[in-house]
Amino acid sequence: MGDEPANGSWTAGNANDDSADTRGWLVGHFIDPSHGGRATSDVEVKWAHHNARERRLHWTSDDQRTTLVILISGTFRVDVTDGSRTMSRQGDYMMWGPGTDHS
Repeated sequence: MGDEPANGSWTAGNANDDSADTRGWLVGHFIDPSHGGRATSDVEVKWAHHNARERRLHWTSDDQRTTLVILISGTFRVDVTDGSRTMSRQGDYMMWGPGTDHS
């Protein structure tokens, strides 16, 4: 992690390094508060590499925060309660709010 100011107004680091111990999650309610602004119950951000044909078997339900997925490279599909989206172009994203189940 970088040299953050004492008042916690910003944070900096490397997504690969900072998410290594949290299954790819960079920002979210499950991040230890000692990591400053990365610990929040308002939004979740994951930085991950998924192998081809990797699939999450269980749905996540009753989340009470906003989730944002941004594709850096490859192809990635997200299923939500009322549809799905396959992202294939760098920069494609999908975002959903509280109460939307996803896999």
